[in-house]
Amino acid sequence: MSITVNGLGELRKLAGGDLGTSEWIEVTQERIDTFADATGDHQWIHVDPVRAEEGPFGAPIAHGYLTLSLFIPLFTELLDVHGVTTKVNYGLNKVRFPSPVKVGSRIRLSARLAEVEDVPGGVQITVEGTIEIEGGAKPAAVLQSLSRFYA
Repeated sequence: MSITVNGLGELRKLAGGDLGTSEWIEVTQERIDTFADATGDHQWIHVDPVRAEEGPFGAPIAHGYLTLSLFIPLFTELLDVHGVTTKVNYGLNKVRFPSPVKVGSRIRLSARLAEVEDVPGGVQITVEGTIEIEGGAKPAAVLQSLSRFYA
């Protein structure tokens, strides 16, 4: 369920609050292969299902950066900001990949709006996110993401 805010003032009021949890999405072999093609990272552990079955995880796994890239579509399920002219990714403070995402796994994002800071022309938000693996003991990714919203 998405939280919708209108303008920077309403966004500021969310600081320190929970943004909720996204829907589950499946990480398919097709998605992994497409990411491999886009990045040129065709390591067998990602794109060779037969060999990967014999590897350390028993199946192909998603690239860590593929998992990280899914933060954006998952995050947009949680927060919708209206009344701004521009939304940009500003960077990351921390990223860890505690557990690999095996092909066919489902992941989702739980997030908290840790901080909202004023910057020239807008605000910068810090989001603490955890990308969970359905049924997994450890998350796929834990991160702090920075985004800017301009009036």
